[in-house]
Amino acid sequence: MNASAMSPIPSLTAHGVARAFVSGRIRTNILHDLSIDLYAGELTLISGPSGCGKSTLLAVLSGLQRIDAGRVTALGNRIDEMGQRELERFRLLHTGFVFQGFNLFPALSALEQVELPLHYLGLPAKDVRERALRALEEVGMGARSRLRPTELSGGEKQRVAVARAMAKEPELLFADEPTSALDAANGQMVIDMLHRIARTHGTTVLCVSHDPRLLGHADRVLSMEDGRILSDRRNSPLAPSHSVNQQASSP
Repeated sequence: MNASAMSPIPSLTAHGVARAFVSGRIRTNILHDLSIDLYAGELTLISGPSGCGKSTLLAVLSGLQRIDAGRVTALGNRIDEMGQRELERFRLLHTGFVFQGFNLFPALSALEQVELPLHYLGLPAKDVRERALRALEEVGMGARSRLRPTELSGGEKQRVAVARAMAKEPELLFADEPTSALDAANGQMVIDMLHRIARTHGTTVLCVSHDPRLLGHADRVLSMEDGRILSDRRNSPLAPSHSVNQQASSP
């Protein structure tokens, strides 16, 4: 699937979403009546300064955090209405995650890291091995599949993390600051991988970053400040014209 074949129906939507954190008697509003539609086959980047709410937005869209108001719909399912076990099952089957800190297990090889979530899907061992090796090959780590994290560079660790997320063949892929621990060359490599995953697999890829190097490499850039989306810009000439978030004009 490529961008020209993208469905006009959003794969992930938030409508009127609000989220706050409470500490004692102090309530801090993080997201304010936020609405957005995201589409398959696109890499969408959420940018903005630290503390603007971008990681919280990713967390609520992926079901890692609950919302206080509004609704979140993923692949036609109201994830804000799901119970905890149903939500965990949905994430297992349909989502992948890439984090800033790699989240690799020190004792496992790159191949074992990628195989691990596939076992939870109940796949036969042969399929687990084939899918893990295929994902590692796709990110250029096939020849280093037997190495453990201490034997890998930062860029290689992040490529293993991307392969682990890809191997599940998720419809939704979430990346939280995936390049912040990497140098320019490795950061570029990772964002190119995420972009390729969106285009070739028809995946909805949502990436959060304050790294200005990524702005020109996403199909779409959402700029956030103080829990609101201030602008919604498309870089890709192939992307169809979807309606932008009306909140860009809100105060």
